[in-house]
Amino acid sequence: MSATAVEIANYTWRHAGRAKPAIDNLNLEIAAGERVLICGNSGSGKSTLVAAIAGVLGGDEEGDESGRLLLADASGRKEPAGTSTPVGLVLQDPDSQVIAARVGDDVAFGCENQGLERTEIWSRVREALPLVGLNLPLDHPTAFLSGGQKQRLALAGVIAMRPGIIILDEPTANLDPEGARDVVQAVTNVVNHTGATLLVVEHNYDVWLPLLERGLEFSAGKLVDDAPAKDIVNRRRIGNLPEAAPKLANNAAALTAHEVIAAEQPAHLPARSLHLPEHASTVLTGANGTGKTTLLMTLAGLRPLASGRIDLADSIRDGLRGNVAKWKSRQLAQRIGYVFQNPEHQFVARTVLEELQVGPKVMGLEVSTRRYDELLERLSLAHLAQANPFTLSGGEKRRLSVATALIAAPKLLLFDEPTFGQDPHTFGELVAIVRGLVDEGVTVASVTHDENYRNALGDNHVELLATGGK
Repeated sequence: MSATAVEIANYTWRHAGRAKPAIDNLNLEIAAGERVLICGNSGSGKSTLVAAIAGVLGGDEEGDESGRLLLADASGRKEPAGTSTPVGLVLQDPDSQVIAARVGDDVAFGCENQGLERTEIWSRVREALPLVGLNLPLDHPTAFLSGGQKQRLALAGVIAMRPGIIILDEPTANLDPEGARDVVQAVTNVVNHTGATLLVVEHNYDVWLPLLERGLEFSAGKLVDDAPAKDIVNRRRIGNLPEAAPKLANNAAALTAHEVIAAEQPAHLPARSLHLPEHASTVLTGANGTGKTTLLMTLAGLRPLASGRIDLADSIRDGLRGNVAKWKSRQLAQRIGYVFQNPEHQFVARTVLEELQVGPKVMGLEVSTRRYDELLERLSLAHLAQANPFTLSGGEKRRLSVATALIAAPKLLLFDEPTFGQDPHTFGELVAIVRGLVDEGVTVASVTHDENYRNALGDNHVELLATGGK
């Protein structure tokens, strides 16, 4: 019988200020070397559980904890999580994991904290980077990495440390399909070689099924199913996908970009030209590192132009002239809504409801209580109106960031990875909301790696290539 790597008994965690626990009286054992899929709807407690196992939930001021959560060290001795047993954790947010200014130093950081010899550290760094498909010079600036590349960088740092337990929280959410396969293969190589225990929180099930054996499904903080991973996945597959996107008519352009290059754009990225059809949904795809986020932020006026031109339809400008990057924040937000790849980058308030109210207050808009309530209800956030935005699950944070963009009713909406962290139900709700906005005359453009999203909302599809053009 295999030794136990994780032992959890009557464990409960409740975030500060919340009435209901995120993890509710959990009893669970995970054997050493097991490969486990952790799944469940958005907000079911998955990320809280893996944060608890990794020992990074925070102190008493962050929440209330009871029960027992023990991890076995290399000798088999069990210690509380967060004490002596090394755990490698890759989080949902790529930006929060970048530590150093250069790629090599970032991967080396964890090994340095383990007190390894310098020659061993750099041997591991050079081994880990190709494993995750990050074939860059060791002195490459981390500031120039895309979200997907940062995710690979974080994984390389974990691989280099060779911990006994590896935890991956939505590790492929920001990766293109080829990148996702590369990461799964890298993780497979590592766990096959080291025998590490592997816990993976994912909504992108299929790519992981060849590797993962056991499945744990959570709902409202409780473990509701413990079965072979393939059986749980088959029960959770998206049953009724949204209808395919309609064939696009010859719509006029809401936005046209002419040979656009953003200020401080990485040198390898080419100039881009494209148009966004009015009253339609455009989906932008492309491999990691092709500049999708850079382009989207430039179109939104959030990054200045180095060269090129962006033309907006009169219906979007609504009387304004000049360079969109020079518009005042109030003017911009009323015309162009933007949802960042990392939701936390736009959170500034203490509660979910207050976060929704920030934009209208800044813009001097009158928004009814009913409008706030309806939007929270439609995005499955009504029960979290008084919660701290930073304590939400990844999927809940994404839906809140979408809500903050919708509240001002702009005519152009730009989304960066809008379905990140969504379960099948909330995915369908989000797609329905976006389609409804398009039907009401809003122009939408989204950067995504989600094939289901592209199929449902790709009225117009633009693929960015590394060499330029479509």
